[in-house]
Amino acid sequence: MLGRIDAYFRPQETALKLRSHRQEVLASNIANADTPHYKARDFDFGTAYAAALEAKPTAPLAHTDPRHLQPSQRIDPFEPQLRYLNPAQGAIDGNTVEMETQMREFADNAVRYQAAITFMQRRIEGLRGAMQNQ
Repeated sequence: MLGRIDAYFRPQETALKLRSHRQEVLASNIANADTPHYKARDFDFGTAYAAALEAKPTAPLAHTDPRHLQPSQRIDPFEPQLRYLNPAQGAIDGNTVEMETQMREFADNAVRYQAAITFMQRRIEGLRGAMQNQ
């Protein structure tokens, strides 16, 4: 029963985590708009979402001794690989943040984050309604 509930909420949970992470990345770009040589970064939400849904989340290994080896290819589905953005017109100081683009992406991601919260609330209400009728 709990496995089904987890599977029922997993897509929305994944979307919320990735939207939150993307908001942090975009906020970092905006905060560094005046930093010389700063390279703007982002990730493709659709690709990261599909990869996160396919991946089986695993708990990190306990690192209790400095001689313990950690896996070299550990992949966290909620830490998608960031890519550098190519600006249409580069700045003289080497900064690649295009403020208008970053603000637009930030606002778009915020709206989609709110939509994901709304979808999650609807799923909870639907599940609550199904449980109360029985």
